Amino acid sequence: MPNQTITSSATADDAATVHGTVAEGYENVREEFAAFVAGEEHDPAAQLAAYRNGRLVVDLWAGDVAGDSLSGVFSTTKGAAHLVVALLVQDGVLDLDREVAHYWPEFAAEGKGAITLRELISHRSGVIGADDGFTPEELADDRVVAERLAGQRPFWQPGAGHGYHALAIGALTGEVVRRATGRSIQEIFEERVRAPYGLDFFLGLPEAERSRYRDVLPMLPTPEQQAALSASPIGRYNRLPIAFNTSADPSFDLVGFANSPASLANGPASVGGSGNARGIAGMYAAVLGDFNGQGPLLKPDTVAEFARIHSHGTDLVLGGPSAFGLGFEALGVSYPALGADTFGHSGAAGSLAFGDPRSGLAYGYTRRRFAFPGGAAPENERLSRAVYDAAIAQ
Repeated sequence: MPNQTITSSATADDAATVHGTVAEGYENVREEFAAFVAGEEHDPAAQLAAYRNGRLVVDLWAGDVAGDSLSGVFSTTKGAAHLVVALLVQDGVLDLDREVAHYWPEFAAEGKGAITLRELISHRSGVIGADDGFTPEELADDRVVAERLAGQRPFWQPGAGHGYHALAIGALTGEVVRRATGRSIQEIFEERVRAPYGLDFFLGLPEAERSRYRDVLPMLPTPEQQAALSASPIGRYNRLPIAFNTSADPSFDLVGFANSPASLANGPASVGGSGNARGIAGMYAAVLGDFNGQGPLLKPDTVAEFARIHSHGTDLVLGGPSAFGLGFEALGVSYPALGADTFGHSGAAGSLAFGDPRSGLAYGYTRRRFAFPGGAAPENERLSRAVYDAAIAQ
């Protein structure tokens, strides 16, 4: 992979310079990334990485970040959490079709006794939050969240539909993991995934790595974008404030939470991961095949089961369409240019990471400034398409 520094405009402004490398055949990816940087009005701080069959083929960054800078990746963390669940299912420690209450008896309260692990991690349990919300300190501690949610009534009949368990799913599955193994998701991820594969993706950021962390920056919507957010029916959907904790008093600041010392230290499994594009892409490279001298984390049949669509249609939290496998987003639905069995997860500020079993492609993207309108940043569509087209042309 030749070293390259690519300037995306004729100015001397460092923010307009793309740094990094691409492999032969991936030059169009560099061009698409440079076009994004040149057109970004505020803080074009972003990273893009991709692996093909375990080989790094794209490694680009721009703006006020370096290639190894770390930042909050929000719900991209859910991919790491549910990789741990997949490993434990593969090991025979967890059974997808056993009731959650089999592992965690207290969860059976308020009519939740029949909810299976499969239903829980496909966002079908209805346990999306607490009636009176959580403090930021509570949300930073998965065990505290799980204790409160054990006694919470579901917000719809479990199994009757699906809705995004935005801030709850990691604590809920984390408690199942803890009851079954005596270990936390964070501990298992560190020992079985992050450390042996050398990933720059942490569920609990060590003090020694804090100097590399760059705070996530809040969204700066234009007046037109702000009006669109205010008018959106999704923004008014009645379950959304529960799921995103904005019904709490005082209202919850997601960006401030991601940057908080408690969230960084604990790495809550729904939204608290810290990483960079190399790290989040590397995790999916390690799932799909040999990586950094280690064998693949998951067997093909395990990948197929967790990537298979389990929930599809109108999301009872978001009010629009969504598609989930088991803990992962079914990204072949929202990104039809990718393989149909592509699985991964996006994050609120704009990050996205996925693996495509058919092409052997693993993709990771992060950005520092929160993108409009939230969730996977719009530029991911063009960037992922460019990466995928280059990969399948090889």
